[in-house]
Amino acid sequence: MSSLKHVIIHTDGACLGNPGPGGFGAILRYGDKQREMAGGYRLTTNNRMEMWAAITALEALRFPCRVTLYSDSQYLVKGLRLGWARRWRANGWMKQDKSPALNADLWERLLDLCEVHEVTMEWVRGHAGDPDNERCDRLSNAAAQAADLPADPGYCEGPPSRR
Repeated sequence: MSSLKHVIIHTDGACLGNPGPGGFGAILRYGDKQREMAGGYRLTTNNRMEMWAAITALEALRFPCRVTLYSDSQYLVKGLRLGWARRWRANGWMKQDKSPALNADLWERLLDLCEVHEVTMEWVRGHAGDPDNERCDRLSNAAAQAADLPADPGYCEGPPSRR
């Protein structure tokens, strides 16, 4: 058993159109302490928002922790749990079919964070009554509707191979 502090994180992302304005929400819990986080970008994708939620939450941790991260994103959970992202990185951000892996900028950050923290990914069904998932959904949708959203620094408009 790890001597690291155990933090529970719930995340969600939302996009009003895909691509479109997007938002993310996260809840971090350690013991009786809780912190909510949210943010968004004016043009992005739903998958990027799911990933930004996890990145923002993990980057908020000030020291290495044991983390259980709950997400309703199969893309995020499988990308880390099944080792897809590690394989893509090892292959120069190319997938097995030789097409470019999307969102390499965010996968790189996530993989780096998973080297700092002991992260266990857990999938939860979205919109199925899980209170923390529902709260993150509200946070992410509100963030997507905020005025004056910044640009997503890694999102490229154009064909999917550039995103």
